[in-house]
Amino acid sequence: MYDLLMMTSYLQPILKSFVYCTRGKDVDGPGADFDFAVVISASRTSPQNFCNGSWRSIWTLEFKDDLQVVEVKGNMQVVAHYFEEGNVQLNTKHECRNSTIFQSPEDCATSISNIILHHETEYMASLEESYSHLPDTTFKDLRRKLPVTRTLFPWQNAMQFSLTRDIAIELGINK
Repeated sequence: MYDLLMMTSYLQPILKSFVYCTRGKDVDGPGADFDFAVVISASRTSPQNFCNGSWRSIWTLEFKDDLQVVEVKGNMQVVAHYFEEGNVQLNTKHECRNSTIFQSPEDCATSISNIILHHETEYMASLEESYSHLPDTTFKDLRRKLPVTRTLFPWQNAMQFSLTRDIAIELGINK
């Protein structure tokens, strides 16, 4: 059990993590299947910045003694809420599976830790990749294709309009 607690040591500075035995027991003898659940959770509230968010991942580790395999199943959930001048929420989930072979307790804990780290890093990278395409895809699709003026909006110069309006307001210039 101590070795499994050590596997989440990379999380300690930023997240809360717990390891629970969910089926069976921690035994030294052969022939005993057992399960562990690794729960990793973090939340951040920042009302002064008009946002809140949380991360939760639950990893089920099934130790199968007869096969000498550890099955790793993960379920990750990210929730974000922005509420400045509107209300935007993100609620996304991702599931994954992997396995590793029985090794010494230290090597098994390291292997499981690396599997979890790999899948969580990969999931975060996919979220960041999708965020980078939001202005070109999702946000653009939310707007009408042709505004009331029946002319296309010049998306490539969208920042110019916002910046010009902000400068005009700051300088008190009314057009």
